[in-house]
Amino acid sequence: VQLQASGGGLVQAGGSLRLSCAASGRTFIGASMAWFRQAPGKEREFVAAVNYNGGSTEFADSVKGRFTISRDNAKNTVYLQMNSLKPEDTAVYYCARGGLAVVRAADGYRYWGQGTLVTVSS
Repeated sequence: VQLQASGGGLVQAGGSLRLSCAASGRTFIGASMAWFRQAPGKEREFVAAVNYNGGSTEFADSVKGRFTISRDNAKNTVYLQMNSLKPEDTAVYYCARGGLAVVRAADGYRYWGQGTLVTVSS
């Protein structure tokens, strides 16, 4: 299983970015997908997750109303649309593949991408 995250970069506060995570093969189908992030000196934290068909999503309170998560199963890709970005959103963002259920705990995700850096300037 390979997960390739992209779309990170430098953006000013209040701006937007869209992250993408392309997954290999059949393993994308039927699995929940999630985004986590890790800021310098901090632990990895849950950001958002989506179930296998996009019908159910969950968000961390810190991003609720600003971020959306979606997936395109035909393209084996999951997206994280980030709006109204804040400096505290600065982190390396990781996508992860889980099982059938949508969970917030990192140990519920077996496969991880390499991460993409998002930097929000004030």
